[in-house]
Amino acid sequence: MQQRLDQLNVRAPSQGLHDITSPVRQWLSEAGVSTGLLTLFCRHTSASLILTENASPDVRVDMEAAFERLAPETEGLYAHDDEGPDDMPAHIRTAMTGVNLSIPLIAGRLALGTWQGVFLFEHRRNTPERLIALHLVGE
Repeated sequence: MQQRLDQLNVRAPSQGLHDITSPVRQWLSEAGVSTGLLTLFCRHTSASLILTENASPDVRVDMEAAFERLAPETEGLYAHDDEGPDDMPAHIRTAMTGVNLSIPLIAGRLALGTWQGVFLFEHRRNTPERLIALHLVGE
């Protein structure tokens, strides 16, 4: 049994869903583990990680629109707006989606479904660099 711990640095070009499956797969290819469990952890309170469809770009458009309706960026709606009108909605969206994923590794590959991808969901308009911790346990 072995462990590997690393960090993926990601700066999304804009607010919204950004597919990070490729850099995660690249990291895994260098790990040399065939069976195990990968945990991804986003070290922020205004960005999250989700698994969603990676085939149709309309899924991303609809998901982003749904979260805009659920936690709108409306001035005066929230007490916490230290960093602007997207501050508190970003925290709400993160709480709704989560900051960690656990994905089994089978035969050296992520056990994702046919249309699943790993996405960083950037909730801020000012897109800071995001740190994603990667922890792999396996053999």
